[in-house]
Amino acid sequence: MGVIESQVTIRLSMAGSSMLPHDRGHLLWTAEDGVSRKLLSSMDRWVTAILADDDIDSPMFGSGEKIDSTIIAKGDGIVAGTAMVDHLIQIWAPSIQVNWRALDGKKVAEGEEIAHLSGCGETILLMERSILNILGHLSGIATETKKWSSKAAKQVACTRKTTWGLLDKWAVHLGGGLTHRLTRNDALMIKENDLASMDDTSIENDKKIAQIIQTLEFDEISSFIEIEVRNEKEAITAAAVWQQTHENSEIKLVVMLDNFGPERCKDVVKQLEDMGLREAVILEASGNITFEKLGEWFECGVDVLSTSAINRGVKPLDISMIIGD
Repeated sequence: MGVIESQVTIRLSMAGSSMLPHDRGHLLWTAEDGVSRKLLSSMDRWVTAILADDDIDSPMFGSGEKIDSTIIAKGDGIVAGTAMVDHLIQIWAPSIQVNWRALDGKKVAEGEEIAHLSGCGETILLMERSILNILGHLSGIATETKKWSSKAAKQVACTRKTTWGLLDKWAVHLGGGLTHRLTRNDALMIKENDLASMDDTSIENDKKIAQIIQTLEFDEISSFIEIEVRNEKEAITAAAVWQQTHENSEIKLVVMLDNFGPERCKDVVKQLEDMGLREAVILEASGNITFEKLGEWFECGVDVLSTSAINRGVKPLDISMIIGD
């Protein structure tokens, strides 16, 4: 086992991958149960919108001449979106039969078949672009996430800066990443703008953070609490007040070190360890995290790296449909 892998193993043992509240993909999809109601609702909304933009506003029960077609990967990647295509076909194009060669979460190589479609030729051609857009977009995210998660297993989380909302987070989950919050109300997140909007602007942020933590009402919190901090003093204050007031709570406090960089994160970790506060909180780093510098982040001691790089502006997986046997 190499140095980087050893460091990852140590941190996962410390925090426990099952303990990280950012890992919420099971609420969208599992290999055993498939798509959840929450994700299915999102699929339904997006399918309707995608087809409407292509002037398709009612189901097509095509009875024309039947054809066969094959969906092929034109690059290596992770497949995502087959369950959404199944939903599209079931509701909007029931005359099409699809036989998947690679289901959600499966790796494919360039030239490999993903699916075989048969049915009314006119309907298949009308649905072609929407089907390929869905598979290409979501598979691109899953593929990029897999690249990151292969170096930082159970540590890389996406953000709410998404293009297709929960669908993008599902693709991150399929690629081995952490979804973070699924919706704004999924967890209590206190960011810089929340602190700035508090009535008394004369109070320093660290005192606002202490006040918020001391007066938290847990009945309305479903998963976890996250506080964004901009300096070491705020991070230490959050950890210290949390340990003093809520040490035995089942709810976890996540302290987001925003735009700290690896070296400042390492310094915060060291200070918290010296003060006996490190195990009181989960540390998340965010801001300017790049794949090329993942090695530096491995060494700084945080639990989670959150970035929109795995799900925003990602190149779609190149996928084509070929008509004929």
